[in-house]
Amino acid sequence: MNELKQTKELTFKELLLIVQDWIKYLLSKWYILMISLIVGGLLGDFYAKRKEPIFTATTTFVLEAGESGSNLGQMAGLAALAGLDIPGGTNNLFQGDNLFALYKSRTMLKQAFLSLNPLDTTELLINQYIRFNKLDIKDKEGQSEGMIDFKLDPKTLDRPTLRRRDSLLTQVIQNIVKNNLVVDKVDKKSSIIKVEINSKNEDFSKSFNEVLVNTVNDFYIKTKTKKSLDNIAILQHKTDSVKSVMFGSISAGAVAIDVTPNLNPTRQAQRTVPMQRSQFTTETNKAILSQLVQNLEISKMKLMKEAPLIEKIDEPIYPLPVSKFAKIKGIIIGCVLLAFLTIAFLCVRKLYFQILR
Repeated sequence: MNELKQTKELTFKELLLIVQDWIKYLLSKWYILMISLIVGGLLGDFYAKRKEPIFTATTTFVLEAGESGSNLGQMAGLAALAGLDIPGGTNNLFQGDNLFALYKSRTMLKQAFLSLNPLDTTELLINQYIRFNKLDIKDKEGQSEGMIDFKLDPKTLDRPTLRRRDSLLTQVIQNIVKNNLVVDKVDKKSSIIKVEINSKNEDFSKSFNEVLVNTVNDFYIKTKTKKSLDNIAILQHKTDSVKSVMFGSISAGAVAIDVTPNLNPTRQAQRTVPMQRSQFTTETNKAILSQLVQNLEISKMKLMKEAPLIEKIDEPIYPLPVSKFAKIKGIIIGCVLLAFLTIAFLCVRKLYFQILR
């Protein structure tokens, strides 16, 4: 046991001696470490000055999805007659995280990028993004293929050009989703949604934020109310058709009287039959029209209840909030990073010469 303790004590002493030796070695190279700290600080300061500021455009809004489903028993018979689809139940379309995914979808971002810049209607937003980010698609040999005109109809492009166009568009969408777009709630307990666009260009941040929010919100409203609008259009068409037939029947009855002004009493059928037929058609269409008008108004009320309310709270205004890489932060990071690399190099160098010896 005494020998084991002595061995452990000796090993611990050796470890202390090794650590002491390494510390003395590093302290003997203090001038190298000092130079690395100075150089690291200068490099960090240079990076902080060259780092471009980031402009953030933020839109916040509150969303009320609207009521879904109602008691439409009064419309059941007419719905079958008119071929309408008026379902009940709850509609969870684009609720919660689905709305966030909609903002990051390729279709919405593509539509926003291919929109005109509100500040310069001669330029598309995608061209502005490509220009200040210096993006380009290169061929297999690494040669630049030049700028693509995104205003041209894709159907008029040949296959290689269309492929380059879609490739560049995909690259732009992936970049902005990864680096520039933030969609989230203001906090976990709040129902307020925020959409942020961060970029090196202040005008682009503001313009793209506004266009993207309007594009997604318009799509959301149209999609939520599409079925109700279709039903209203069908009901309106049926109402106009029945009204036209009813007015035609009334006119036919009046014409039957006009064409027989001095009717022979023995020829009453010439007036009675057309008038009774007209009256029957009129009464039938009157009953149908009454139900159609009633159900049309019910559908319009249902549309008003289902229509979501999107109320903007804050919109981006000039000047946008800007974040810069702090000079002190750059100097500290530069000093620490280069000092660490210098220490690692000195340690490897010492080990290398020890192995050789």
